[in-house]
Amino acid sequence: MTKEELKQRVLERIDARRDEIIAIGEQIFHNPELGFKEYKTARLVRDTFDSLGLAHEDGIALTGVKAEAKGGQSRARVLVMGELDAVVCPLHPCADLETGAAHSCGHNAQIASMLGAAMGLAPFMRELDGDAVFMAVPAEEYVELEYRERLRQDGKIEFFGGKQEFIRLGQLEGIDAGMMIHSHAGVTERKFLINCDSSGFLGKIVRYHGQEAHAGAEPFAGVNALNAAALSIMAINANRETFRDSDRIRVHPIITKGGDLVNIVPADVRMETYVRGRTIEAVVDASDKVDRALRAGAMAVGATLDIVQTPGYLPMLQDPELNRLFAENSEALLGEGANLYGYELMGATDAGDVSSVVPFMHISTGGYDGTAHSKDFTVCDKEMAYVMPARAMAMTVVDLLWDGARKARAIRADYTPRFTRESYVDFWRQYNKETH
Repeated sequence: MTKEELKQRVLERIDARRDEIIAIGEQIFHNPELGFKEYKTARLVRDTFDSLGLAHEDGIALTGVKAEAKGGQSRARVLVMGELDAVVCPLHPCADLETGAAHSCGHNAQIASMLGAAMGLAPFMRELDGDAVFMAVPAEEYVELEYRERLRQDGKIEFFGGKQEFIRLGQLEGIDAGMMIHSHAGVTERKFLINCDSSGFLGKIVRYHGQEAHAGAEPFAGVNALNAAALSIMAINANRETFRDSDRIRVHPIITKGGDLVNIVPADVRMETYVRGRTIEAVVDASDKVDRALRAGAMAVGATLDIVQTPGYLPMLQDPELNRLFAENSEALLGEGANLYGYELMGATDAGDVSSVVPFMHISTGGYDGTAHSKDFTVCDKEMAYVMPARAMAMTVVDLLWDGARKARAIRADYTPRFTRESYVDFWRQYNKETH
């Protein structure tokens, strides 16, 4: 069998299960779960792996699932990854009424496409000279920071991102190349976005402590922690002109608790924020300015504060050869002009962390309408969102593991990792700190 014949057979197997792949994506879409809580989605992944005869490991970083399909030889290992979690978007029409979770970022399609690629590849792995590893990873969305801080204090996780935990736990050891897809909101056409970047960031949980008092009778006896928080936001805004345009710094705090009752001077006020940027060096510089502004708000009114800084995510390092192989396969499927290049994505993902330890490709895909993380986000082309990425990723895996897994091994040989597993963990631990 030639490589092209094998690709065709893999595609035929995916197409035969097209309706099942779409149904998986839709089932997840209508049952959104937040990070480190994705138990229903993880069960669906396990059941699908069972139906394919793939042995799997589950409970990784609480809800993650990993399966491995052995090749005729095991000369390389190629990873296909998808994300389990939803984001908080309570106004979305398909949001969970209790949690506000909604798949307004397209992770449901990632899982469907990852499983679709497994459906196509699993029956033919003996024709390949390496192994395919399929991972469903929790908690890409960096949300509910206080909840995750409790998980960390209980020893259940160390880092707030699922892929970060997979790295820490050694789940990416021995991987020679990896890939995943992500939705691109507002691109309704059948297009893939190739070689896009993403930012890095640090996270912060902030708590202001004031003094309660009756807001009508004795406001002079209190210390208004909400005023401290409001002043700190203004101080952050006053620093924005000091951020270099080339660093693309983004700071976007929210107040998650503004007090207890309207007639009590707020004494317990809580905030969360990211400090984003193109490089970790720029992020650290901006983070120091944000901390200074947070302290200034407290000092101005006589409040005190706690700042819990948490490791965020690293900027994306796209592997050019993986992107090239995927682009060739996507054009074979969709024709010339199927790929868009040069898009700058200022969002952040822990796929950036993966790309710092193994060669990695993070492709964005069309088939979506609306705005990311908003109530109008929706899949407008189910074939493009769920099935086409499965086809293109499966074809790319064949390329990588064909002929002694030559291309996968060459990509790994040409790659210089920024971190080992150990140095990665040590790097992020230095940014996990508390200020009181």
